[in-house]
Amino acid sequence: MSGIQQKEEKRKIGFLISTSLVVGNMTGSGIFLLPAALAVYGGISIFGWLYTVAGCLFLALVFSRLSRIIKKAGGPYTYAREGFGNFSGFLVAWGYWISIWCGNAAIAVAGVGYLSVFIPVLKENRVLAAAVAIAVIWLFTYINTKSIRKVGVTQLITTILKILPLVLLGSFGFLFFDKSNFIPFNLSTKPDFQAVTTTAALTLWAFLGLESATIPSDKVVNPTRTIPRATIAGMLFTALLYISSTIAVMGIISPADLQHSAAPFADAAGIAFGKWASIFVATGASIACFGALNGWILLQGQIPLAASKDKLFPGLFRKTSKKGIPVTGLIIASVLASILVGINFTRGLVGMFSFIIMLSTLSCLLPYLFSSLSEIAMHIKKKYTLTKSGLIISVCISIPALLYSLWAISGLEYTVIIWGVIILAAGIPVYLISFSAHPPAK
Repeated sequence: MSGIQQKEEKRKIGFLISTSLVVGNMTGSGIFLLPAALAVYGGISIFGWLYTVAGCLFLALVFSRLSRIIKKAGGPYTYAREGFGNFSGFLVAWGYWISIWCGNAAIAVAGVGYLSVFIPVLKENRVLAAAVAIAVIWLFTYINTKSIRKVGVTQLITTILKILPLVLLGSFGFLFFDKSNFIPFNLSTKPDFQAVTTTAALTLWAFLGLESATIPSDKVVNPTRTIPRATIAGMLFTALLYISSTIAVMGIISPADLQHSAAPFADAAGIAFGKWASIFVATGASIACFGALNGWILLQGQIPLAASKDKLFPGLFRKTSKKGIPVTGLIIASVLASILVGINFTRGLVGMFSFIIMLSTLSCLLPYLFSSLSEIAMHIKKKYTLTKSGLIISVCISIPALLYSLWAISGLEYTVIIWGVIILAAGIPVYLISFSAHPPAK
């Protein structure tokens, strides 16, 4: 191996950091707010969690298999393009990119909300709060312009720090458990199956990011081995953490109080262990949000970079620094996220956050749908050959992943679905007009 190759290998990230990227991107603001959103449904939301874990496990297996077959960077975008062609690849890249910077705006807002526990003026002064959220976006944008390894190390540190509160409640919270909080099991007026469907759609937000390790695959050591292991390990670890800690919170706080809690994990810790624990968990929640923001900002540059290299996105997204960082793409996405925060922050924090995370979820489900069938599509198009047993395994993994994704969409509000269709349709003129003179690479 030459000196240049050795330097390149040293810059790459390994299993531990790849896993922390998966865990860190999933363990964001969503888990710390979800117990309050699920409280209106009661204990039946546990089944929503279980169905989501099962569906996401199939999705994780899909991404693990695809990462072995397709070694290009880009994750779901690359998989969709290889399986279904340029237009499908563009739609996936467009929707996924929008979902990322929209989600980053929501994560930044949620992180500042948790900071208000320590800086009360942020609750009253919305202009200051918006300014802090935007400043946080640009802080992590700056970190991401340095190097992929620094981003990975930052992600590893923040992941370790932010899961500690969840481990605390997930392990010891059951000592303060009140079974009566789960009676009746379904608190909503919806039939049981509909309640489970809705809670499954809500909990999916907490798992977005399970494909994170596949996106910067060209920056990963031994990607064919590292990425599948990191994806599955990160997914299973996060699922265990989510379910145990959420059940603990629901067992500590009564449903009536939980529905109105702005910081359910901090409130549960305060009831169980005292004020020090509440402050500790609030700190962990802030770190969770900003740690997730760090990882997602990394991805907001990688997706358009991969699409631009294939001439499906404008050429300016191909511009990189001397260290190979897509600085232009990072800046454009962060500008859009900052505008979103600035325009909408004065409209009710919870309403804005809820709408954005649902929209991000829907936008991510399109890449998941295409990715689910990509391996089979490549086999049919003879771009990749599966043995008979391999095809059976692929079908047994891909079809459940597809059905779960479709089921999750059915649990979203119609308003969210309509806006999602409008945003995706807005990308079609970009594809038809901007690239008509420069046909995408095949």
